[in-house]
Amino acid sequence: MRLVRILHRGKAHYAEERADGFHLLSGDDLMSLVPTGEIPAQEEVRLLAPVMPSKVVAVGLNYRDHAMEMGEEIPKEPRIFLKPSTSVIGPGEAIVLPSMSRRVDYEAELAVVIGRAARHVRPEEASSYILGYTCLNDVTARDLQKKDVQWTRSKSFDTFCPLGPAIETELDPRDLAIVARVNGVVRQSSRTANLIFSVPELLSFISQVMTLLPGDVIATGTPPGVGPLSPGDRVEIEIEGIGTLANPVVG
Repeated sequence: MRLVRILHRGKAHYAEERADGFHLLSGDDLMSLVPTGEIPAQEEVRLLAPVMPSKVVAVGLNYRDHAMEMGEEIPKEPRIFLKPSTSVIGPGEAIVLPSMSRRVDYEAELAVVIGRAARHVRPEEASSYILGYTCLNDVTARDLQKKDVQWTRSKSFDTFCPLGPAIETELDPRDLAIVARVNGVVRQSSRTANLIFSVPELLSFISQVMTLLPGDVIATGTPPGVGPLSPGDRVEIEIEGIGTLANPVVG
């Protein structure tokens, strides 16, 4: 299923994206949403972020080629940090560059969307807790990241977590092409086969630290080639099997 979240008549709905439009879904459980039979007209809907997480758990330095680029040793365990839910925006929404930063970077990432509460999960069990996968841009105020002891400020500005365009529920994440473009020019290009810690390993590790709730997101790290954004830019994150997340940049 290709799961999206749309705004229709002033209300957010989950829907399945098909060739003939958005089929509205209902239900309280993300893992068992059911069709309502309603297909709103395309001109009546707007794509939202495909999920609104209680938290985004992100992973630093999780691509082998990125570690080589940075001259860093391969980490012995995942380096995790949090991005707040208030940083999440959807496809087409603007990334706003904050006045207190002089350099804001894009970071293309594969995002894992949790489908049911996960605590102390073994790696071999991880797939049963995953709803699906989407694209994420871990926008980062790079100068503030270098200045601060920890990364909260640099990662947490409003609009610093574009997410979307859809959650692909039937996808093997082990070897997908991942690309970032700025104004149509490729800036990052790698494959998820270069991940240091796999999706099951990340979910297991994080769930030993904190309970992951339905709708929570794990951002799995970025490949080499991160770079700055400027007002007027258009940044695109494309992942094989998912599609393209595109956002304008404003000052």
